[in-house]
Amino acid sequence: MKTYISMLRGINVSGQKKIKMADLRAMFEAAGYSNVRSYVQSGNVIFDADSEDSAAVTAAIEAAIMETFGFDVSVFLRDAGDFRRILDGNPYLSRAGVDPKRLYVTFLRSTPAAELVENTEVPAGSSDEFTVEGDLVYLHCPSGYGTTKLSNTFFERKLAMPATTRNWNTINALNKMASDT
Repeated sequence: MKTYISMLRGINVSGQKKIKMADLRAMFEAAGYSNVRSYVQSGNVIFDADSEDSAAVTAAIEAAIMETFGFDVSVFLRDAGDFRRILDGNPYLSRAGVDPKRLYVTFLRSTPAAELVENTEVPAGSSDEFTVEGDLVYLHCPSGYGTTKLSNTFFERKLAMPATTRNWNTINALNKMASDT
């Protein structure tokens, strides 16, 4: 049995792709997953699966969402070990004066091509910064995510793939929930 954390992209935002978390949990259970829990309304689900094949689990969840709710949603799946590495790997966390409330992680569908990463720069005049580590982008947005140009859409466009972003508090909460199984 393996514990996974799934993060759905773009549900319950501005009234679009509305899914009640109770309905989402029920869908996961109907799909055969166990110990299903959700965190906040943005589509974070922690669950256990018999499969070690994360690509197959991702595809099954995306298909179940389409069948159950009638719309396409990108699902980003990581396991509990991945989340511990995410927490340990944040390059901004140990810096003096960095407020953890201004840290974010963007999850990418896969590791982007090196030339795309090299051609992605912080817009001029911004104090925001980012670091791409494999299929993750660590963000430090001193003025907050609401004002940054380094949005989810920015990285999807620049790195040519779907992405979803979570704040540092959510990353910590999901890690704790996955560890408490």
